[in-house]
Amino acid sequence: MSKEKILSIALTIAVFVFAVYFGYSNYQEKKRLQKDNAELFGKIEQLNRDIAKNNQIITQREQEKAQDAMSIKQLQEQIKDALKNNQCANDFMPSNVSDWMRSGKN
Repeated sequence: MSKEKILSIALTIAVFVFAVYFGYSNYQEKKRLQKDNAELFGKIEQLNRDIAKNNQIITQREQEKAQDAMSIKQLQEQIKDALKNNQCANDFMPSNVSDWMRSGKN
């Protein structure tokens, strides 16, 4: 065999080996990326579930606050109405007591 033919065969074998190595390397990288992608997708789904759960809790607490505020307002109205019809509500009250009541401190 001539040197050119041997060199041509060696070059063909080298290109083939490189192509197989490159193809296998890309295949492994693709599998790794698919696995990483699946893990990230799972984490995103978990975060979405957590966000939905937290939003539900926030909405529930806001509704509870609104109900509490409404209850307090109704109670204040009842107290006002009760005091309007109460003779002692028009009596003098020492300023330190009235200041304490206005401040709402216990």
